[in-house]
Amino acid sequence: MITKSGPSGDGTVTLDVSLLGREYKVACKESERSELLDAVALLDRRMREIRDTRKIAGSERIAVMAALNIAHELQRARKEARTAKSEPATPGARSAPAAIDDAAARRRIIAMQSAIDQALAGHETS
Repeated sequence: MITKSGPSGDGTVTLDVSLLGREYKVACKESERSELLDAVALLDRRMREIRDTRKIAGSERIAVMAALNIAHELQRARKEARTAKSEPATPGARSAPAAIDDAAARRRIIAMQSAIDQALAGHETS
């Protein structure tokens, strides 16, 4: 469940988000709200997949594994994009994958890191 708690004075909003059934408050710029919500949905989905298939106990470990998996996929996609840019186009070859928007990827990573940090902080205090 994701709900908007309200704007603060500097154009940010605080969102109530849920990761693996635990509620967290996350602040972000209003302009980045959609990207943060997408990142939360991705992270929650990955955390649930890990919990359900790998029998890893503990929210902290699940969050770390999900973050590592997502970071690995990002690195692989960047490497593939760099390789595709450096290879000469040949007739009949498959088209190169779309280039990754580094700025958008960085914003998503920062949002995911924030969500993970908050998840870990909540885990340590409970």
